[in-house]
Parts: sequence; C-alpha cells; structure tokens
Amino acid sequence: MELRHLRYFVAVAEEGNVTRAAERLHIAQPPLSRQIQQLEEELGVQLLERGARPLKLTAAGRFFYAHALQLLSQTVELEAMTKRVGAVERKMVFGFVGSTLYGLLPKVIRRFRAKHNEVELTLLEMTTMEQISALKEGRIDVGVGRIRHEDPNVRRIVLREERLVVALPYEHPLTTSKSALSLQDLLLDTLIVFPKSPRPSFADQVLTAFHDRGLEPRKIYEARELQIAIGLVAAGEGVAIVPSSVQGLKREDVYYMELEDRNLVSPIILSTRLLDESSDIKSLIELITDIYEAEHMEYIKY
Repeated sequence: MELRHLRYFVAVAEEGNVTRAAERLHIAQPPLSRQIQQLEEELGVQLLERGARPLKLTAAGRFFYAHALQLLSQTVELEAMTKRVGAVERKMVFGFVGSTLYGLLPKVIRRFRAKHNEVELTLLEMTTMEQISALKEGRIDVGVGRIRHEDPNVRRIVLREERLVVALPYEHPLTTSKSALSLQDLLLDTLIVFPKSPRPSFADQVLTAFHDRGLEPRKIYEARELQIAIGLVAAGEGVAIVPSSVQGLKREDVYYMELEDRNLVSPIILSTRLLDESSDIKSLIELITDIYEAEHMEYIKY
C-alpha cells in the first residue's frame, strides 16, 4: 500500500463518484478504478458498495477513510516540520482571530520579536477553522483563535476564558437601568453578531448562549467583522456581545456593560501541530506562560 492509494481512495469517498474523483486527481477514470480494486484486493475487504449511486462506503470503508485522512494529514505535517528544521532562515507564521488583538496578543508578539529577532515572524488574520486547516497544511505554525475544535493532529492551550460584555449605543435606555445585564434584557434589541462567515465562529458562541437559556433574540444582524459590528452599535442599529478586551477599542458613542452571568465567556486558544516540538514553538509557549503569570492569569494545557 502506498500513499497514492490513500489519496485516491479519499477522493473517491469524498466525491461519491469515480469520474469526479478522477477529475479532482487529474488522472483518467480507468486507472483510478484499477487502483481502488488493487487496494481492496490487498486489504482483502470491500471498501465501496458496488452499484450504489452515489458510491457509498462499507463499514470497513468508513473505518479506512477516517484513518486514511489522519495519515495523509500527518504526512503533510511531517513535510512542513521537516522543511522548518532544515531551513537556513528561521521563520514562524502566526495566524490569529482579529478580536484577540485587543488582549495580550500584541504584547506576546512584541516580546517574542524582541527576544528572537533572528526569527522572521509573519502575522495572518484568519478564523479559527481556517487556522486548523492552515496548521495541518503547513501554511502557518501557530494559531490563536476562539472556537473549541477537536482535531487529533492539533495541540491546544486555552490561554484564557475571557468574560463577555455588552456593547450598546451610548444613550441606550439600558445604560442607566442597572449595573449589569442579563441576556433576557437584550431580547427586544437587534442582536449584532460577527463574523458573518465562515462558520462556526464567535457568532455561533453568542447565539448558543441564548439558545442554551431558552432565549430567542427578536432580530439578528450578521456583520462581516468586529469593527463593523461596533460601528453598527454606535449608529444605534442594535447591540452586540463582545469579548471584554474589546473595551480597549475606545469610542465615545459606544457604552460597555457587564453581564450578570459570569459563565458567559469566550476562550482564547493557542494551537500548534501536535508533533511540532521545535525550539521556537517551545520558546513562544514559555514566553506566553511568563506573560500570563505576570498578569495573574491562569492557563489550561490540553
């Protein structure tokens, strides 16, 4: 069995059609069909249900597909890490969710650059789910996001469970009604969530918080990004639930209020490839640990 057999089978399984799989792989259909047959003969089991349209996997096929995906992911990870180890110039590509820039991330970046000026550090804004794919494909080396996502090839460290607050237009009636708000208080307002896509995202964390409490906002507006959401709040178009660090984005026309429920939090999660034990990654994690200890913040290693 060779890696190409795994790639061929994964393409057929995902496309549900040999012709489309062949087009995706840029090979002719007959050789692809022969490769799948050879794979089944070598394994001594049937992986595809013959005659099914679209093609369906047998129980053995579903098992093989899940593990083939994992093996292929690990080969990409191995290639990326080997290139890093053998590179003459030390580089690190850092993916981040935009809202983390209002917390300790800028301090982490400044300290790392000052301490390791021999490392070329590149920053890329991307969603948490984009970070997971980019890590496994070797396009980034570190990600900082907010979505809890399990992946066997990714190591996660929860840096902080950040409390959520409500952003309201400055003269909103709720700003003088009480010292802290509940989600119930927000039901009559338009709830502005972000980002609009891709999903899942921070928007889903906010909507889940309402649904878990049996609440349904009267109207929901999906903004493309945090800055637009805050601008819409300032314009009086609605209210938004945001991480508490966003209060650092000073605006005279937006008022921030705490939530009564202290369990309403959003995690800040650092992700790396599971097998990446490079010295630069270790140095970054040690530096983050030092900064969080100095700020009296606990972190949880997964």
